[in-house]
Amino acid sequence: MTSNTKKLYAFQWRGNTSKGAKIKGQILAYSEQDARSILAEQRVHIVKIKRRAPSSWVKRSNTANAKDITMLTRQMATMLEAGVPLGETLQLLKSSAKKAEMKLIISQIYSHIEAGSSLAQAMKSSSTLFDQFYCDLVATGEQTGRLELIFARICIYREKGEETRSKVIKAMIYPGIVFTIALLVSVGMLLFVIPTFKDIFSSFNSELPWFTQKVLGVSDALQNYGLYILLAIALTVLIVKASHQKSYKFRLQASRFSLRIPIFGDVLTKATLARFTRTLATTFSAGIPLLNGLAAAGKTANNTYFKLVIEEVHKQTSGGRPLHRAIQETEAFPDMMTQMVMIGEESGSLDDMLNKVAGLYEADVDNTVDNLGKILEPMIIVLLGLLIGSLVVAMYLPMFNLLNVLG
Repeated sequence: MTSNTKKLYAFQWRGNTSKGAKIKGQILAYSEQDARSILAEQRVHIVKIKRRAPSSWVKRSNTANAKDITMLTRQMATMLEAGVPLGETLQLLKSSAKKAEMKLIISQIYSHIEAGSSLAQAMKSSSTLFDQFYCDLVATGEQTGRLELIFARICIYREKGEETRSKVIKAMIYPGIVFTIALLVSVGMLLFVIPTFKDIFSSFNSELPWFTQKVLGVSDALQNYGLYILLAIALTVLIVKASHQKSYKFRLQASRFSLRIPIFGDVLTKATLARFTRTLATTFSAGIPLLNGLAAAGKTANNTYFKLVIEEVHKQTSGGRPLHRAIQETEAFPDMMTQMVMIGEESGSLDDMLNKVAGLYEADVDNTVDNLGKILEPMIIVLLGLLIGSLVVAMYLPMFNLLNVLG
């Protein structure tokens, strides 16, 4: 999800109340004009106001994010279903918002609506956190007069997407931490433990085993060229990052590679398919044409390879091919998904079938992540054994040889 491009600033001010009492404080806003407008609503007569950069903690705790927008969507759906008018809903949500940026966003939405804009246009103008997909759905809700239903569908879509994304991230964290710790322990042994053994081995006056010599060579290389190796790794990371940002071909190859990684590639594939089908089902059930829904699904896909595949599906479908045939010809989607889409098209219940496919893949991702510890535990034990155990064996091999000679 795109983050907001507007910057929050802290404005320190001094002024007087309507009764003449002197007061002062600090307020977060995008601009001085916004800060003055907020204080004017509080009936504060400003004497002096000065812009400052907020502390990192204040900025972080008051900056809106995707989860805040999801919560706002859920609250709007609930209040509109209860029959509360849109203007009153926005005012209530503004007063209850805890983050300063959320108050600003809701305030700007309300101001745009008061000026005659539609809700979709107001949201799009107020924050980039409301992406094109979100605004298109809201526009459809305004046209059909079922705004509360659209907000409920958007909320379900976002909650499902955030849940799946958090589970995929969770799947990456556990093995990442274990691998990092194992690597740090190995490097620590090579830098600090093994050099002490080297001094002991020098007194043996005999040739060391081949494996021990190689480990001592790695230890020497880390001690002598460790800084250069670290700089080379940092430079490689920067080059890869720059290539990922500037080169479409590199992003495409990287996305394909990520889908082939054992276990994790399967999780990423199913999470991407779940997002695609959930997006398409949400747009189709909201009354948005299929081609527009495919375009939205392509934009919301997090994988460059699948974006390319969805663009091809869009091209084939716009040429008159049925959706299931266009999906099948890409050879990027499972047969089960193709068959369910075909059944949905033939029975006139495509949105229901797409939601069922999304549910199946989401459940599969949940199951894989929940059992990830059991799946990876043997691999982690082997990895730790190879990294740490091999270093220990390399250090004790000369001692075993010495004992054999003495014996």
